[in-house]
Amino acid sequence: MKNIKNIKNSSLKKSSIYLLLVVLAIYLLSISFVIAVPASPSLTYVSNTTFTSSLTNRSTDVKGTITTITLSSNQQDYKWKAYVGNVTGRFVLDDAAGKSIYDWSTGAITGEVYVSRFSNVNWGSVACVNQTVIDSEQVGLGMSSSVKDNINSTFNYTNHGNFSVGTTPISGCRSTATYINDAAQVMGPSALFQEVLLRDTLTSNLVYTAIINSSVTGYNGQSYDFQMIIGENESASIPTPYYFWVELG
Repeated sequence: MKNIKNIKNSSLKKSSIYLLLVVLAIYLLSISFVIAVPASPSLTYVSNTTFTSSLTNRSTDVKGTITTITLSSNQQDYKWKAYVGNVTGRFVLDDAAGKSIYDWSTGAITGEVYVSRFSNVNWGSVACVNQTVIDSEQVGLGMSSSVKDNINSTFNYTNHGNFSVGTTPISGCRSTATYINDAAQVMGPSALFQEVLLRDTLTSNLVYTAIINSSVTGYNGQSYDFQMIIGENESASIPTPYYFWVELG
């Protein structure tokens, strides 16, 4: 009788183990595994600046004369605004409360800064912008399709450096590069401060993308990690709000 009891107990233990394994397997299958995507950063305001022109007049032109003049004007472009700055961060393993079990220093920062008028971007469905999305964004910002300072005319290159959004490789998109030391760059894969136009293929929303260059001399001789220009509605009475994300490389 003792042997029979032991056999029954052994069978029961095995059944319990099998049941536990089945429950564990079902639980694991119910977990959705998430691929790393751009994250919303904390944003700290540093400064804001713009050009102000001075009044010009002629007080020495006497009566009865004909004066020949040449006028030169740099007019502030209210169809655009710009953001420059630096990026800090690290790779971490955090729990829901933000407590880290481990983190990795990133050293020199690489990656991208993403900016969009739209708060919900499906990062698994990001691709190069197309003309339809550019046209739609220009309408949304009140930009004429015929002016030379619209989005379509500004982002008129496709030879930017390659990068990835999450696990999606990006190349050959509409792009440009902002200035260094008050001068234009020759656009190409090695240009600094490149900016690329992407789209969310599910919503057809446009995403501005600045490729990070860690501590590089920027437009005004100061050191920045990124520079980017963003479309604005020059006829609107309030500024267009934008949302920011960062993906570390």
